[in-house]
Amino acid sequence: MNDNVRDVMCPSPVTLPASASLLEAARTMREQDIGDVIVLEGNRLAGILTDRDLVVRGIAEGRDPERTRIGDVCSRELTTIAPDESVSQAVRIIREKAIRRLPVEEDGRVIGIVTMGDIALARDRRSALADVSAAPPNL
Repeated sequence: MNDNVRDVMCPSPVTLPASASLLEAARTMREQDIGDVIVLEGNRLAGILTDRDLVVRGIAEGRDPERTRIGDVCSRELTTIAPDESVSQAVRIIREKAIRRLPVEEDGRVIGIVTMGDIALARDRRSALADVSAAPPNL
């Protein structure tokens, strides 16, 4: 029953280079209907950029969305998890670190991302968090 992170993660998360602009990231999020992108420097994980980062660290600070690079505003102090770790371990990390998204790394590459919503959907499809996570976006 969905015992490993690999069983519940979203595989192949959307990535952008750290040099991409805030505008490019915002458009990517809109087109892909997602709330975050993995930020890469080369092929290595450099950070994660959320829709909240775009607003709080970008727009609200008066940064130019066409000129500001996502590498300048993304969260860089990341915790990751291996795909073969238990879902219980993922939950423990999410709670301890008070984070919503946990990149999944294997052999130095990001291969997925697991969220509180992914775990809720896998463990209890009737929970309020699972309902919210499964609902279509309200654009």
